[in-house]
Order: sequence, then C-alpha cells, then structure tokens
Amino acid sequence: MSSKEKFFEHIEKGYTTKGDYITMGAGMFNGETVTNAFVKIPLKTLNRHGLIAGATGTGKTKTLQVIAENLSNKGIPVLLMDLKGDLSGIAQPSPGHPKIDERHEKIGLPFEASGFPVEVLSLSEQDGVRLRATVSEFGPVLLSRILDLTVTQEGIVAVVFKYCDDNKLPLLDLKDFKKVLQYATGEGKKEFQESYGRISTSSTGTILRKIIELEQQGADLFFGEKSFEVDDLVRIDENGRGYINIIRLTDIQDRPKLFSTFMLSLLAEIYATFPEQGDSDRPELILFIDEAHLIFKEASKALLEQIESIVKLIRSKGIGLYFVTQNPTDVPDDVLGQLGLKVQHALRAFTAKDRKAIKLTAENYPDSEFYDTKEILTSLGIGEALISALDEKGRPTPLAATMLRAPMSRMDVLTKAELKETLGKSKLIKKYNDEVDRESAYELLNEKIEKAQKEAEKEEKQKTTSRRKTSTRKSTRMNPVVKVLTSATFIRGVLGVLKKVIR
Repeated sequence: MSSKEKFFEHIEKGYTTKGDYITMGAGMFNGETVTNAFVKIPLKTLNRHGLIAGATGTGKTKTLQVIAENLSNKGIPVLLMDLKGDLSGIAQPSPGHPKIDERHEKIGLPFEASGFPVEVLSLSEQDGVRLRATVSEFGPVLLSRILDLTVTQEGIVAVVFKYCDDNKLPLLDLKDFKKVLQYATGEGKKEFQESYGRISTSSTGTILRKIIELEQQGADLFFGEKSFEVDDLVRIDENGRGYINIIRLTDIQDRPKLFSTFMLSLLAEIYATFPEQGDSDRPELILFIDEAHLIFKEASKALLEQIESIVKLIRSKGIGLYFVTQNPTDVPDDVLGQLGLKVQHALRAFTAKDRKAIKLTAENYPDSEFYDTKEILTSLGIGEALISALDEKGRPTPLAATMLRAPMSRMDVLTKAELKETLGKSKLIKKYNDEVDRESAYELLNEKIEKAQKEAEKEEKQKTTSRRKTSTRKSTRMNPVVKVLTSATFIRGVLGVLKKVIR
C-alpha cells in the first residue's frame, strides 16, 4: 500500500460518521488534494464549540461562510458577526468561476451555486433589524461586570435594582438607571437610607462616569425597548433551511465595550431562555464571533470569568460558539480548552514572536505521522487549513490538512438595491424597528420628585400665610401698665388720697 493510499484510508476511517454531517473538503497529502478523502464534521458534535484561526487573507471568512451555508442546508440556524461587512453576499448565489470548478473537481464534490435565507440585524443606526435589550434583563451582576465595578459599587447596583423592584419602577434604558442613582443620593436620600442603608455619593459618581463611558460607545442605542427575543434567531424558512442571521458591526470596530456588552447579554439571554438539550443529534443554533480578540482584549477579569462560565455551560442548551481570530493565542486558555473543532489557516513567521506563536499553536493539535505541524502551518495556501474535530464519541479526529470547498453563495457584499430587497422581505423589521419609550423609572421618579416639590411648596405657602395672619391680628391682651392703672385696687387707693387732701 502506497503512502497516499495509507493516508486515504487514515482519513476515511477517522472521519466516518453514523449520523448526519457537513463536509468541509478533502484531505491533502504532500501538498496535493486526495480526491474523495472527505473531511466530515458530525452535526452531533457541533455544539462543542470551535475556532477558526489564521493570518489575514488566508480565507477565514470564507471558511465561516462555508460552515454557515452547510448548516443552513441542514436546517440549523446561524448567527454571524459581520465586522468587515463582507458576509451579506450569502443572500445571493455565487456567480461561479473556473477556479471554483477546478477546486471542487479535486475535492470530489459537485459545486452548486445557491443563495440562502438571510436576516440582517443591526446594533446601531445602520439598516437592519434593531437589536435592543433592557437594563432589567441584564441584571445587577452582569451590568456590574460589564462596567468593571468594585465590590462596594456592585452592592450599590444591587440596591438600585432592589429599590426598582420594590417600587415597581421599570429599568429599561440607561437614562432610567442614571436617574435612580441620582435620586438615591439626592431627593430620595432619606428614603434609601431608611430602607437600604447609606449610599456613598463618591461611589454613585464613579458608576455614573462608567455608564457615560459606555454611552459614548453607542450603548444608549442598544439599551431600551423593544427587546429582541432570542427565539427569533432559530427560524426556519419554507424550504426547511435555517436562517442565517447577520449582525452588521462595521461601525463598532472601535467600540469593543459595546461589542462585548452585546455579546454577553445575548449569550446570557440564550442560556436563560433555551431548554436543556443534553447530547442531542444536532445543535439548535450556531454563533460565529468574528474578530473574537475584540471581546477578550478589552475584557476585565470579571468579564472573562463570565464568558468562560457561559462557554462551559451553554453547550448543554444545544448552542455552539465559534471564535474567528488571527491567532489561537488571542483566545484565553480556559476558553480554548473547551473548543472541539479547530480550523487553522496559515500563520506567517515574520518575527521571533510569530515563530513562538506558531510553536504554541502546533502544540494545540494532535500529532500526525503524515505532517510536521509547525512546518505545514506556514506552508498552507489560501482556502487550505489544518482541521481537527471530534468524532461522535467525543474523540479527536485525525489531523487533516484540508482543501476547503468553496462557498455556494456570493463572496462579497450586497449592493444597496439588494440590501433593500432583503430588508423588504424581513418579518422582523416590522416587529422591532419601531422604538418604544414607555413610562419607566426616569419618568416615574421625575413625577415623584415633582409631586414632592409641589407638596413642599404647598406646605411652605400654608406656613407663610399662617405667619402673616398672626402678625396682622389685633392683640386682645391688655398692656400691663394700663392693667395696673385700671385695676380696682389702684382706683380705690387714689380716691382715698384725694379724700384726705380735700379734708
């Protein structure tokens, strides 16, 4: 048996599945694609999370596109973070190309161009279905971690939430939260102190400054109503294909705080809403987080702990998280250890730091008798990647340098006319894009303060009127001198003196 035949048998045996799967491409041996040596990922293991990594321009985004398309065809909805603006083309079929046909001929797969059901979402004022969440939905713990507060400040946030719960004050947007903080150390200071203890003005001042920092990154657009319901992410079209939900994030690349705030709230809401699945045969939803380093780079220690906790727990809900970044070292070790599927595109060794990163990356993959992992990491071409996955029993599959299949949809952005057409078909636009600003803590507290001021003014007016009446009323009390002069004793004494004088 030749080495090539031995390699084919190695890949075929290692990637055999009993259940349903998606095909990533064909294995490569000595730089050549081995036709029909298919690298297949079982649907059963896709909720075990994953990583797509590689240097700029090596094809990470196209790999993401390929996985999303194949999941959609299997009836599995997908959520994509589009930070570069080049994923919306999934809605339109690929125009095709001779090089695509040549690639698929080598792989042994027929190429079929196809567009996919797409829902365009937006966190900002860009066109798309508006994503919002209320402050109440975040809760005191998550909000404190996002704001990176101290233990004392976390306690104040918890008191604010408790006060609003006790007094039926809805916390919907950031102006509600700021108003309650100001009220706690202002007009409502006495009320708070009696029920919840003294609140430091210096602590509330620090919290307010951190909220303003969050607002400057655009969070005031995100907090509010109508809240997005995560059940709308798991829709299936009339042909049984899962919707590919694309969040347009091209205008928030320089606002990592808003990005991480959104991601955490979304994951927390999904975890709280979705039922337990256990080890099901297919995932309920797959999320791809592009430019994942934006989450981890700016995250505080408390925030990182929250992310790690969610990554560990959310798998049981049938949710798979896939991080897309340039280098695996961008992802914390505790998170990296939870990732079942790894798709590693080429890395470039320009500096000593790069070479060290390549060495560390190679150690994350299983050994292979067919590859020198460190060497192949720098020699992969565009659209080629090292793949290591989990089989249906949760064991690592053989390491495979893979010629990846081409996307079935278009590999660029939608035109303005195409985007308008896509948005025109959306059922969610009508549901979420009318902004709601119902009566909440801000309005209710303003009303309460205004009422208290009016009562105080009325009471002061009554006191003033009373003082005026007192000062203008004639006194009924007799002057002491007059009282003495008019007394009977005094008169009798005077008359007695007069009688004596007359005599």
